[in-house]
Amino acid sequence: MQHNYKTFVFENYKIDTQVKKIYLSYSFDSKIHFTEELELEFDFVKDYSRQALDNAIIGLWIMAGISYFKAVLPTNIQFKKGGISERQKYFFEKTYRLGLGEFFYENNICPREKMNFPILSKGNSEKCFTSEKIPGLFGSIVPIGGGKDSLVTAEILKKSGEDIEAWTVGDRILLNNCCEKIGVSQLKIIRKIDPQIFNLNEKGALNGHIPISAILSFLSVITAILRGKKNVVFSNESSANEANLEFHGMQINHQYSKTLEFEKDFQSYVRDFISPDINYFSFLRPLSELKIAEIFCVNFFEKYRSIFSSCNRNFHITKTESRTTNFEPRTWCGICPKCVFVFAIFSPFLDREKLICLFGKNLFEDVHLEVSFNALLGVFGNKPFECVGEIAEVRKAISMSKKTGDWPELDKFNFLELDYDYEQFSEHAMPISFKNLLKKYI
Repeated sequence: MQHNYKTFVFENYKIDTQVKKIYLSYSFDSKIHFTEELELEFDFVKDYSRQALDNAIIGLWIMAGISYFKAVLPTNIQFKKGGISERQKYFFEKTYRLGLGEFFYENNICPREKMNFPILSKGNSEKCFTSEKIPGLFGSIVPIGGGKDSLVTAEILKKSGEDIEAWTVGDRILLNNCCEKIGVSQLKIIRKIDPQIFNLNEKGALNGHIPISAILSFLSVITAILRGKKNVVFSNESSANEANLEFHGMQINHQYSKTLEFEKDFQSYVRDFISPDINYFSFLRPLSELKIAEIFCVNFFEKYRSIFSSCNRNFHITKTESRTTNFEPRTWCGICPKCVFVFAIFSPFLDREKLICLFGKNLFEDVHLEVSFNALLGVFGNKPFECVGEIAEVRKAISMSKKTGDWPELDKFNFLELDYDYEQFSEHAMPISFKNLLKKYI
């Protein structure tokens, strides 16, 4: 697409508490305009901190702008409302750059110096960005994505007596069914992306993966403020830290905004620019994907077998689905790398027939999926750009399944098994009380 746009403009942000909507506005050179809408389908507490809320919405406004900014990668960035400090500039530039790593790779663009956020003068920034104390917060919100990880988190916390509410983005049947099965109240946000961005994509604008979890992180903190909740409890695991490949000297990780590095950066952002009283962390960070799969299969599979799905094809947004509304779930596509990965890590822990029934076929037998299996095993090619685990743990899973004797189809996969302890408790950034709770459970 040919274009002459020089500046990405952060036009405006606002919340209308009467209709419970957030509006985020952007433009290219104040010529092509975008407005993203977010509907907050839950009740607000009466005494929420308005300053903390405004601080959080500013962060969301800037982070969500990445969906539009990437279309043409303008040289300049401008704020028509407010602005940011030097430390905020560092956070957003780092998150944009590393979060768009896969996008840069797929479009063969050097990721260096592709964005430059302007900052306010020192005096103005100190006045504008004061982190607000919020007394009286209690309980937790748990983002639910419909897959095994968030269900494990919700079940463990609920069984441990924690005060939790489920949180979802989108009014999808898959999510609604999971929340109903968990048995806790559901907080919904409906995100409506401006369809103009899809029009630009059809005309050849740059397109690709964005760090969606970074956007969801700001949205979850906004929800916590409006609901008076103390903890925002995600379900990202240690395996998310492994990169897919290196490009222009930079580690490219499809899951950057699910890494421990991002988690720590975002914790600092929340503490310094929103409120020190909100805890944001991942409950499953110490665990591998393989260990989480074991916990789910042994303890929760029967409860959720007919309604859960870890296949991300359920969440691909097209022009006709620019609004995250309620349409029938696809459950498991059976062909994407995520389905292949889940089939592999479930195979040591589930009965053969149950696993085949779950996916509707035996993925180990499908010759068309051998390329994906070998990529996940690190036999050739890079690790797929999907939310999948480490190469070492896929090898461990396949080795464990081979030893059961239930999967003779696996003899065709040859690889060197690595020294990998899937039960190791890894580094994390959660409060001690939650760490002890998790250790006690497992």
